Amino acid sequence: MTDVREPLNAALVAAALTPPWSRVEVVAESASTNAELASRAATLPAGYVLACEHQTAGHGRLGRSWVAPAKAGLTFSALLRPDVPREQWGWIPLLVGVALCETVRGTGVAAALKWPNDLLVGLDEFKAAGVLVEVAADGSVVLGVGLNVTTAAAELPIPQATSLLLAGAAVLDRTHLLIDLLNSIGHWYERWLGAGGDAQVCGLAAEYERVCASIGREVTVARVGAESDPHQGVVTGVDPAGRLRLRLSNEIAENRSAGDLALRSLGGGEVLIDAGDVVHVRAVEETGT
Repeated sequence: MTDVREPLNAALVAAALTPPWSRVEVVAESASTNAELASRAATLPAGYVLACEHQTAGHGRLGRSWVAPAKAGLTFSALLRPDVPREQWGWIPLLVGVALCETVRGTGVAAALKWPNDLLVGLDEFKAAGVLVEVAADGSVVLGVGLNVTTAAAELPIPQATSLLLAGAAVLDRTHLLIDLLNSIGHWYERWLGAGGDAQVCGLAAEYERVCASIGREVTVARVGAESDPHQGVVTGVDPAGRLRLRLSNEIAENRSAGDLALRSLGGGEVLIDAGDVVHVRAVEETGT
């Protein structure tokens, strides 16, 4: 039986690189590919991709750890220098989420996104991947992806996590998955750049709303810095900057500092949320489970 945890083939990936990607490096181990790439950003060209076979101190959004056995997942970071207005950079993590959906759906697995970019697979909507986008000291954008590929059930950190193997994916070759994912990210990134960072003009906003399972769902949102005071409501979409639009299910009347919570109206009105932890409120009529 062929070992499904074969090493990444850097030569195959390098041969398949197309813009915006310029170079790929594969290392046996890294504490964090995002941290390592950020520390080297000033000396590397845009489009540099760093992948590792085993990440020992990975982290995701909101400072959460990301743990996976060696060669069981696809873990990489990439360096970008987008020449578009800084206020549009919030679309980069959503763009990567769209590409993840495309790639995983190509393996025959049902996939959707939980805002902003958690990859949910299968009817149970278990998490199989996450995205972390950070800005390096030199102003470069470092995007990191962690995708569970052949992780077994006993190796998963929480019961609500899963992998492509457990979801029944037809493709588990990490080299080909990396090539497909880089191609998809590159496709959307080039379109987004060509539109000057306008997600509506390039079609990214429409595609994101098509694959985002949060839209139309009742959710609770724990905002960063105010986790003990979550809001509940129905997600109505995302705004032109990629922020979550939430129609509150209860009346609130409170003063918020600028940049924390943009309150549109009271008594069931909409609010905009820049960052937070979204939990889907499961309902039989919505999920079919």
